[in-house]
Amino acid sequence: MAELEMRKNAGAFRYEAWEDDEMVSQIDYFLDGQVLTITHTGTPPRHRHRGLASRLTTFALDDIRASGLRVVPLCPFTASYIADHPEYSGLVSRS
Repeated sequence: MAELEMRKNAGAFRYEAWEDDEMVSQIDYFLDGQVLTITHTGTPPRHRHRGLASRLTTFALDDIRASGLRVVPLCPFTASYIADHPEYSGLVSRS
């Protein structure tokens, strides 16, 4: 198994997980001021059940925290991930 590379592709408004030359998971978002809204997390069927989306979500949330942003988890996967990882609950925008 190749090493997983995490990227923030700000131009495409997404976080990406790459394995070799293939994107194996992505998180789509939009940015409004200091609030980043996550709208979708996706992993192609053949790459599911490997924890890729969870690893990418950790990367994204750590980047959001480091950037001083807040997050709105519209994506059900992200909302569930934050509920299961309370260390990220402080990032959630309440407004």
